[in-house]
Amino acid sequence: MKKAKSSSFTRREFLGAASAVAAGASTRHLSAAGEIQGTAAARAPAGRIDCQSHLFCPQLVALMEERTSDPRVFTRDGVRIVQMGDWLRKIPPHYMDVQVKLAAMDASGIAMTALSVNDPGPEWFGAAGPAVAAMLNDFVAAIAAEHPTRFFGLCVLPLQDMRASLAELDRSVQKLGMKGILLYTNLAGRFPDEPEFRPLFARAVELDVPILLHPSKPVTTEFVKGYEMTSSLGNMFDNTIALTRIIMSGLLDEFPTLKLVCPHLGGTLPYIVGRLDHQTRVLKRGPTYLTRSPSEYLQGIWLDVVSPLPLAIKFAHDFMGADRLLFSSDHPWVEPAVIIDCVTAAGLSTGDQEKIFSGNARKLFRL
Repeated sequence: MKKAKSSSFTRREFLGAASAVAAGASTRHLSAAGEIQGTAAARAPAGRIDCQSHLFCPQLVALMEERTSDPRVFTRDGVRIVQMGDWLRKIPPHYMDVQVKLAAMDASGIAMTALSVNDPGPEWFGAAGPAVAAMLNDFVAAIAAEHPTRFFGLCVLPLQDMRASLAELDRSVQKLGMKGILLYTNLAGRFPDEPEFRPLFARAVELDVPILLHPSKPVTTEFVKGYEMTSSLGNMFDNTIALTRIIMSGLLDEFPTLKLVCPHLGGTLPYIVGRLDHQTRVLKRGPTYLTRSPSEYLQGIWLDVVSPLPLAIKFAHDFMGADRLLFSSDHPWVEPAVIIDCVTAAGLSTGDQEKIFSGNARKLFRL
């Protein structure tokens, strides 16, 4: 990739650009998530598209029950639990039940769902990774084939083996009809911006399929485990680190037509990206080959709105624009009505809500 030097950027220009990004932000007070009462989901018409929703694959759960090392599944008090080091998560039966998911979709007016598996992904299974990926993608594709008007699939890849990953990606898209790639924010401790993973991005561009980031076991797990903060903070930091590394690596200049989605409103990055702009453009700290400010790269991707706080969704709307936001529920971890009500409480126009709830996804996934 040819790396262009960044142009001169003064403090005055930086402050002017930052002001322009913030222009138009509403000062209207928005209710906190705890005040949302769950009524908007019932009032709104059907037709929403959910861009982040998961099922555990029963075959993988059974495989992990046979393992003696992580990732493994054990049963405690009658409940299956997946273990990855200090990170433990319950797998109640309805986390594997497509009928429960369909009922949740119907209750919240969700017409279609981008279905993906939960982590751990294939990269955690060593030499068995390609077989695990094929099993998981066949599982998702079978559900989409059985319910073609309700689901479309996102594939996972065994990225410890790039040749196998590219073959599985071609199979998933061209034979199984998958509409995108679920890419974990860290790949058994490695980050997706690293050079060995670049062929994945190149092939995604060739196939014209979106890449959706999603947290795996967070790299910060040991720092946030004390108060059960792995899911609340650890996942958000993983989103932030992975997305920032992608931006700072120059990957988005190398692949300018890449369709990239970050979940959970981009972690913390939209809120702190002004600091990255200042560091790179004013203080000249960081990569010299970036052709734009980090905030400009950020505004070129998509964010999903899984954040149970209307004010956060409003901020993302003001920062990114309505065309770059996607409705997602993160079901079964989050009930869809929680996120739907937060979007409707954010004070957005009817037209912008339509884009977020369905219009943007239809364009992105070519539905």
